[in-house]
Amino acid sequence: MAVGAKQYLESINPATEQLLGRYPIFTPSQVDRALEEAHRAFLSWRGYSFEERAVLMQQAAQYLRSNRDRLAGLITAEMGKPIAESEAEIEKCAWNCDFYAENAERFLADEPHPSSATESYVAFDPLGPVLAIMPWNFPFWQVFRFAAPTLMAGNTALLKHASNVPQCALAIEEVFKASGFPPGVLRTALVSGQTAEEMIADRRISAVTLTGSTAAGHQVAAAAGRVIKKAVLELGGSDPFILLEDANLEEAARMAVRARYQNSGQSCIAAKRFLVVEYVFDEFLRRFASDVSALRVGDPLDRNTQVGPLARRDLVDALDRQVRDSISMGAKVVVGGHRMSGPGYFYEPTILTEVTRDMPVYREETFGPVAAVIRVRDADEAIRMANDTTYGLGANLWTRNLERARRLAREIEVGSVFINGMVASDPRLPFGGVKESGHGRELSEFGIREFTNVKTVWIGPAVGPQMGRPVE
Repeated sequence: MAVGAKQYLESINPATEQLLGRYPIFTPSQVDRALEEAHRAFLSWRGYSFEERAVLMQQAAQYLRSNRDRLAGLITAEMGKPIAESEAEIEKCAWNCDFYAENAERFLADEPHPSSATESYVAFDPLGPVLAIMPWNFPFWQVFRFAAPTLMAGNTALLKHASNVPQCALAIEEVFKASGFPPGVLRTALVSGQTAEEMIADRRISAVTLTGSTAAGHQVAAAAGRVIKKAVLELGGSDPFILLEDANLEEAARMAVRARYQNSGQSCIAAKRFLVVEYVFDEFLRRFASDVSALRVGDPLDRNTQVGPLARRDLVDALDRQVRDSISMGAKVVVGGHRMSGPGYFYEPTILTEVTRDMPVYREETFGPVAAVIRVRDADEAIRMANDTTYGLGANLWTRNLERARRLAREIEVGSVFINGMVASDPRLPFGGVKESGHGRELSEFGIREFTNVKTVWIGPAVGPQMGRPVE
C-alpha cells in the first residue's frame, strides 16, 4: 500500500505554533499487520459475551476518568480546545462507555417477528473490522462515539485519525490496551488519506465510518461503494438557529453564544446561521453582540479562556477568506471580523449582519467563531431559509408555543431539532444528518445496529395460510 510522500505526522500546538513531535507514518507492512491484527481479533472478540465485553468497556470508562487530566491536556495541546471543555469531553467519552456497557445487550437482543414460521426472529450479528476515519475537533469524543457501540456489538476497529492529532490517536489505542481489551480490538493506524482509501478496499475491512467534511464524505462514499461496503457518514453542517417572536430572548441569547462559540466554533453541529424574526431582531442582536464582545480569547490552558485558537493555520486562512469575501459582498461587521495578531491560530469572535444567501458565510460551512445573524419576516420565511442549504445536520428552534414548535420541527430538513435548547449529541439519542450532512446514525440503539448484520431467522415448518409460493 502507498503511504504517500509525507513520512511523518506533525503535532503542532495551535496556541503557540510550537512543534510538539513528529510521528512516522506507517509503512505498507505496518498497515498490513494492523489489518491482520484487527481481522484476527474479530474472530475471537465476536465470541465474547455481552457481559464480558461490558466489563472491559466499564474498565475503559474508569481509565478515562482516572486519567482525565492527562488526556484532556493532550486534546488542548494538539487542537487548542479550552481545557475545561477538554475535560468535559473525556467525561462524555466515559459516559458513553458506561451507557453501552449497560445497554448493548438489550439493544441487540433477538427480536421476535411473527410470520408463517413456527418461530421467526431478527438477530443482530457483528460485521467484522470497521475502519473509522475521524476528525480533530473532538479528538476523543468522536472516536468513542463510534467505538463504544461498535466494539460492544462484537466488531473490531481500525482508527485512522486526523493527521494533526497523532498523540490523541495513540492515546486512544492505549486506553483500550490498558483497560484489558484483547490485542487488535482497537488499533490506531498512522496513515495518509490515500492509504485509508486503499484500506477500505481491503478484504479484511467490513465497513467504514467517517466523521469529517462533505468533500471527504464524497471520497469515502465512492471508495466504499466501489467495493459494496457499508458506510456511515457524519459530515458538515450549516445549522440554523431559528428565533421566533415569542422566544425567551434572554435565554436564547445566552444559549446562542454557547451554540456558536463552544469549541471555538469548530463543530459541525454548532449554530451558524441565526434566523431571527424582525419583531425581536434588534433586541436579540443587542444582547447577543454584548455577550460575544465579552468572550475571553486566549491561552486554552487558562481556565478563564472561553475561545481558544483554531486547530490549524489553514483553517484561519479559510475562515478569514469567508468573512472578507462576505464583507466585500455587503455583509456588515457587528463584532470582530479579523484574525488576531501574535503567535497562535486565533480569530476574533465575529458577528456579521446584512448577510444574503449568495455570501460564503451563508452557503458554506464556517468552521470557526463566526456567526451570521439574518433578519426574517416570520416563521415561514425562517423555515424556508433554514432548508435553503445543501446541509441537514441539526437545527435550534426557539418559541414558547410548543404545539407550533412540534409542527415546525417536522418541516425542518435535518437529523435533529432542538427546541428551546442547543443541538448536542447524547448517547441516548440518535445522531446524524440528511442531504450533504451524511447518512446513517450514531448513538442510541440506532447507532449500535449500524454495523451489524440484521439477520432474519425463520424456523419451520410453516404454519397457517401461505401468501403464495416463494419466488426468491
